[in-house]
Order: sequence, then structure tokens, then C-alpha cells
Amino acid sequence: MIDINLLRADPEKVKNNLKIKKYDLDIELFNEIDSRRKNLQTEVEDLKNRKNKLSRDFGELKKNNQDTSDLSNQLDEIKENLLEKENSFNKILSHLNDFLLDIPNIPHQDVEDGNNEDDNKVIKTFGEVQKRNSIDHLEIASDIDTESAVKLAGARFVVLKDDVAKLHRALISLMLDVAEKNGYKERYVPFMANSRSLTGTGQLPKFEEDLFKITEDLFLIPTAEVPLTNLYADSILEQGSLPIKVTSHTPCFRSEAGSYGKDTKGLIRQHQFEKVEIVQIVHPNESDTALESLLSNAEIILQLLELPYQVVQLCGSDLGFSSAKTYDIEVWIPSQNKYREISSCSNFTDFQSRRSKIRLNDNGNKIFPHTLNGSALAVGRTLIAIIENFYDEKKSIKIPKPLQKYLNKDVIICN
Repeated sequence: MIDINLLRADPEKVKNNLKIKKYDLDIELFNEIDSRRKNLQTEVEDLKNRKNKLSRDFGELKKNNQDTSDLSNQLDEIKENLLEKENSFNKILSHLNDFLLDIPNIPHQDVEDGNNEDDNKVIKTFGEVQKRNSIDHLEIASDIDTESAVKLAGARFVVLKDDVAKLHRALISLMLDVAEKNGYKERYVPFMANSRSLTGTGQLPKFEEDLFKITEDLFLIPTAEVPLTNLYADSILEQGSLPIKVTSHTPCFRSEAGSYGKDTKGLIRQHQFEKVEIVQIVHPNESDTALESLLSNAEIILQLLELPYQVVQLCGSDLGFSSAKTYDIEVWIPSQNKYREISSCSNFTDFQSRRSKIRLNDNGNKIFPHTLNGSALAVGRTLIAIIENFYDEKKSIKIPKPLQKYLNKDVIICN
């Protein structure tokens, strides 16, 4: 949630900044709602003051055994009027809150304008891409079983078997081990979250169709960012506790609404997939530096695995709802002859902390810290990249050295 004081102080500036995200801020509607709130707040306060004064007068009259009937009638009238105004005030506050929840985060000053992902800026590449292999991971590895998954759950699910399942598990272990070396503390969290938590990190109310709803107020998590960040909801943090760095491996669940017909084969786009997530909470003055650190914490895994990748900075139109600035890491997928996203590393500034009511005691002042998160990494897409980049003419998959200790072998022989 953006700072309402920014809207009140310079709505035109906020509107212009949000145009980069292709969001049209309705200033007229905001002013109308906020003006109504201000007037009702004044009316409520005036009625409370009148009620308090009459209550004191009533007490004095009663103390002196004087007639209180007239004051009693006035008090009843004011109480009735006050209740009506308070109900109206609470409704307008709810309306204002809904208005603010719909507004995306303001882009960082470094974010450039653009129309789509083609306008994202490549800022780094690593490794040499190889184009000799046009065979995709499903053709290479028979241990990736989509037919059984369809029988069990439907499309966009997978069953992994034997060595591929072990390789998948080894990747999770490596990613968590690397995160721990980089100073992140591991957490095991619920795979479901309530609406308040999802509102805190920005998935609700705007993107409910992307989620799997289990009960009236419980959803499967789309990412461990949700529980990890909300561990600190409704908290006041002390300066000495920062930076907070936590990590978790979880399955992630997404309905993939709006992606009909895209990536229907293989592991690229699934309803259920695994990620290792890293989250930081830092002082506002440190978030720019923290984003660069978080990015390097995700990149190092691909470097250890010797997988070719590139880093792109997202333009405004491709930037997520809650993000002020995002780097995407894209790994090379030979069968598609292109890079595909394997991680998004984002600085949310104070957007999530305001929504989640995470505060920081900054030398006696209560301020909102900045939150950041990234995938380190998406496990399924890392698995695809290993299978396709390290498949050779001997019909085997070379296992990268950092993973060999988890599997006790250096190759997987394909049938």
C-alpha cells in the first residue's frame, strides 16, 4: 500500500509515476472519498465533544438533584446521531482502504518505461549458450511422467521418478545450503495462507483468480514469500534485529489464469511446483543495496551449476503489482532456443510492510521497513535447464559437481 500522505500532498506526481506501470490513478475519485472521510471525521469528533460536554452537565445536574429530562433527551438524540455518523465514517474508511489496496507500488526511479517484456533491459550474462540440443526435457528423461499426473490430478502436474526425483530433491538441498551460507535462516511454514496474509503481500484482493481457494478464508500459497513476510506482520522490529534474512522451501500453487495455451507441455508452467524463496527485511536506507545482494544470492546457484543465464531489469509495464524494482534471472533452455525466467528478485520498498503493518523502531520513531524477496531458485525450471544443457550424445545427463554429493553419482543414464 502506498503512503496516503503522498497522494494527499502531490496526487499528480503519483499519477505520473504510476503511468509507467500503465495504471491510471483516479485522482478525482480519491479526492471525493478522502474529502467525505475528512468531513465525516470532523462531524464524529464534534458529536463526541458535544456528547462529553452534555454528559458532564448531566452529571452536575443529577448531583444537585436538578431536572435532567431535557439533557437526557438531547443526549439520546446525539447518541443516535453519533452512531449513524460513525457507521457512515467506518464505511467511507473501508471504501478508502479498498481504493488504496487497488493501487500498485510506485516504481523506483531506476525503472524505465516500456510496453512489454521486449523492453526489459539485459544487464548481465553468464556462460556460453549451446544450441546443439533441440530435444526437450520430456523426450530426454522418461522419469518425467506427465501421463500419470494427468490421471492423478489433471493437466499441468507432473510425477517425477527415480534419478530425476532424486535430482529434484538434490537441487532443493543445494539451494537451502547455499541460502544458509549467505546468512538466511531456514523456516518451515504452512503451505496455506489466510486472506489477511495474502493481502499483506499484495496477492489479494486484486489477483484472487490466480490462487487456489480452499475454504472461505484459506488459500494454497503461490510462493513462500507470503508466509515468510507475514511472520513479521503486526510487529514492531528493533533496529538491532535488521537485516532479517529468512528462507524456505515450499511447493507453490497457481491457477495460471490467463495462461491458457501457453507452455502446455513439460515443467515450465505447472499448477504445483517447488521453489526455495529468500526474503529480506531491511532499513529503508539499505534496500537498494539489499536488492543487489539478494540478486547475487540467487545468481550464485546458477554459477555453481555452470548454467548459462542472463539478468534483466524489468521495465515499468512488466513490473509486478507490489514491486518497485525487479530483476529477473533467466536461464538458457536449449530446446526453446531462448532464456526463460527462473527467478524474480524484487524490492517492494514499504509497500508490503504498510499492508502487513510491519514497523521498525528507528531511534524512537516508528517507520515502515523495506521488504525484498526472490526465488533462489525455481526448482522445476532449474531441473529442466540441467537436463537439457547437460544431455550429451551418449544419452546421459551430466550431473553438475555441486549436486554429485547428494546423489552419489556424476551422470544419469537415460533410457
